[in-house]
Amino acid sequence: MTLPATFNQQLLASQKRCEYALNSALKHLNISDPYLADAMAYSLLNGGKRVRPFLVQATAQAMGIVDARVDIAMAAVEMVHCYSLVHDDLPAMDDDALRRGQPTCHIKFNEATAILAGDALLTGAFEILADMSADFSMAQRLKLVSLLSQGSGASGMVAGQAIDLASVGKEVDLAHLERMHGHKTGALIRMSVLMGAHCGQPDEATLAQLTVYANAIGLAFQVQDDILDIESDTATLGKQQGADMALNKPTYPSLLGLTGAKEKAKQLQQLALGALKNLAGDTSALEYLADYIITRDH
Repeated sequence: MTLPATFNQQLLASQKRCEYALNSALKHLNISDPYLADAMAYSLLNGGKRVRPFLVQATAQAMGIVDARVDIAMAAVEMVHCYSLVHDDLPAMDDDALRRGQPTCHIKFNEATAILAGDALLTGAFEILADMSADFSMAQRLKLVSLLSQGSGASGMVAGQAIDLASVGKEVDLAHLERMHGHKTGALIRMSVLMGAHCGQPDEATLAQLTVYANAIGLAFQVQDDILDIESDTATLGKQQGADMALNKPTYPSLLGLTGAKEKAKQLQQLALGALKNLAGDTSALEYLADYIITRDH
């Protein structure tokens, strides 16, 4: 499947827009300690696909919101994502030495600084949302804070990581795996979509279809990650290839086989595309992203 050049251009433009928003967010935080500031910037600005900010932007665009008001929401969700990567890489978690082709934060700096940098990125995300432009109503700001809290906390990403750590070396079924990744990976992806929607004034029917879309691509993203852990290489991935197998983690290929996992990803993509057909507005960027998620090589 070949994605149109226009989508690749959109993705690159969104990445640049996100980089600008992230730099602005760091300045807004007025970080007091230079070493902490360096660790935060290193973790935040060291590349990445920026899929979650793109989802915020593309969903807002489908709602008719295309101006700079969206940038703060894009930055906030990426700050939470990057915090989670810093903490996931720690020795007490996945103990990874490589992230986005560079030494992980605790290797580059030290373990204590990595913990603090992650803490500061997480809390900073909510600070910039609380202080965001007056173009957003107080009700919108509160909704965005609430959505990001749900996606990142004990009912979302943090719960998923806890389930993941408790599942290492154990036999689990497909329902358990989907529950784990619905929290660990899917929750923040779902909230990225819903945050983009709430940059406008969505109705309940629209939110319902966007939730179906987001849940499907969230799982598809993880299925493709599991496939790449087998089929790709460390240089392409920017992180250690085969890490999940080395840790004896449950994955979609381990439960479904490689062919079955690829079929699962396609089924999820089709489910996502079906949900978008029920929406008004320009959903082309969201459609192409569903294709990108299951065809990417890193």
